[in-house]
Amino acid sequence: MRGMMLQAGTLWTREITRFVRQRSRLFGAILQPLVFWALLGAGLNASFRPSGMPAAMSYAEYFYPGVIVLVLLFTAIFATISTVEDRKQGFLQGVLVAPISRATVVFGQALGGTTLALIQGIIFLVLAPLAGIHLSVGAIIAASLMMAVIAFALTSIGLVIAWRIESTQGFHAIMNLILIPIWLLSGAFFPVNGAPGWLAWTMRLNPLTYAMAALRRGLYLAEPSAIGSAAPMMSSVAITIAFALFAFLLATRVARRASAA
Repeated sequence: MRGMMLQAGTLWTREITRFVRQRSRLFGAILQPLVFWALLGAGLNASFRPSGMPAAMSYAEYFYPGVIVLVLLFTAIFATISTVEDRKQGFLQGVLVAPISRATVVFGQALGGTTLALIQGIIFLVLAPLAGIHLSVGAIIAASLMMAVIAFALTSIGLVIAWRIESTQGFHAIMNLILIPIWLLSGAFFPVNGAPGWLAWTMRLNPLTYAMAALRRGLYLAEPSAIGSAAPMMSSVAITIAFALFAFLLATRVARRASAA
């Protein structure tokens, strides 16, 4: 176990070091969701009222947790694309011939991407007062824990794709085709209540919907009555953790099959 943690820690350190040397990734992962929040939040604020939410809640406030998940999603894309680049540069082949399990490789990669996403998500929490959300210490801790689980799940999904794709262009195409619709149908952009029947069922089958609900409840931990209708906290957390574990196990299996091919 000590050797596995050392090996995973080495890959984690490499991801952090790469990020420090490519600071444009920080601006890309934070500024683009910030622009979405500013434009859509302001543009729809007067015309859209989230169904099932308190009357006093503005759309900018409703959309804020969804933007946090969007920050985590963009970071997952930027972090896992390095797997495609590592394959082209030969680094990944060197890792695969080393006496290290594929689960450890995937865990180190996922841990690096999760750390980067969590840092950027916490930075975005500073803007919560602008959305009308007053965070308590407990809310910050609960939201940070949920962001870590969500980031781990999204990074693992990115690794599932990255281990199978040979080009960065194909990676971006597949990731946008999968992750953006999952985010849109998670309740980040519009709530489940009020959606057409077939769309509401699709959203309820989306595991990210429960991750979004858990994050919302974490942000409003000090004032749960202000959140309106959302899935229960405990079941949402359980589903989110199961989703993260499933994504990691799937990424590990894909990595084993890709290295054996």
